Amino acid sequence: MSPLAVRVTPALVGLGRPGHVALTFDDGPDPESTPEFLRVLDTLGWHATFFMLGDMVRRAPALAGEVAAAGHEIAVHGDTHGNMLRRTSRVAADDITRARDTIADATGQTPRWFRPPFGILSFGALRAAKRLQLRTVLWTTWGRDWRREATPESVEADVLRRYVDGGTVLLHDSDCTSYPGSWRSALGALPRLGDDFAARGLAVGPVGEHGLGPTATTDTSTITGA
Repeated sequence: MSPLAVRVTPALVGLGRPGHVALTFDDGPDPESTPEFLRVLDTLGWHATFFMLGDMVRRAPALAGEVAAAGHEIAVHGDTHGNMLRRTSRVAADDITRARDTIADATGQTPRWFRPPFGILSFGALRAAKRLQLRTVLWTTWGRDWRREATPESVEADVLRRYVDGGTVLLHDSDCTSYPGSWRSALGALPRLGDDFAARGLAVGPVGEHGLGPTATTDTSTITGA
């Protein structure tokens, strides 16, 4: 996320309380990979926020429930992984509503957070999320773990590159929209990041524990990420 976005819309991009890292995962749940993330997170003693896709939840509703039962926070990433700018306001609203309902039914949690696919915002998506009482949050740093070239070492280095203390980290627990098998790089980076965060005295938790301030009003049509 750009330094300008961090300064202008800190809560929107996930800048929270100092000494804390909000750990987030997009694109799941995936029966092949998500259980592995749950196992490693349990070993590390971390809870995270999982931004789920509605169509992935319908394929594995029990797994979505397992994520919630393990104490993780559940959030909305949309129903299908599509660019919100290419959708009318009505289609965007229907997509987010269907995802919210699907995820809530499977997990028993009422989601509080929304992150659009690719991090691309539209007025229609922002308005629909607000109407559904979903707060939109992006990220301050990412692991670029969706790439073919990604490794645990590169994911670690990319995460640490900017805005970790008080920041929100984006990783992926599924490769459904990424290079096949790329989730293993994110998984392998977690213990390494555990050592890094501990050395810096940083606590790790979900977005709901991150102390985000009020979201600044914005008429921005796009904030682009991956």
